[in-house]
Amino acid sequence: MKLASIDVGLKRIGVAINLTSDIVTPQNAILRKNRNQAANEVKAFLKEWEIDKLIVGFPSASEEMQRRINHFVGLLDIDIPIEYCEENMSSIEAEDMMKGQIKYKRDGRVDSLAAKIILERYLSKKS
Repeated sequence: MKLASIDVGLKRIGVAINLTSDIVTPQNAILRKNRNQAANEVKAFLKEWEIDKLIVGFPSASEEMQRRINHFVGLLDIDIPIEYCEENMSSIEAEDMMKGQIKYKRDGRVDSLAAKIILERYLSKKS
């Protein structure tokens, strides 16, 4: 089963995929100009990779972000299963992993690394 995860943010959407075994690969983040454009790009990404299930990072700490994420997921209008996975601290963990690498930039690498962490958490719970 091919899986993808997204880490929905206000400026970027981190993306990661799991196509075989337990290898999770971060992909280029989707830069968010507006909700509809971002939703269309996520849908196109899922279709291009023939993803069977989408895992969405979900913050238990912020009701406002939960509402925004639910709204965004509703815009996707996709016919594959969607599951939510706790994302607490995934972005901070991703930032720590990036420290020491090229100057820290807001290019989406941290966002997609956070999506990778979310998908790895999901997979570890399933095994």
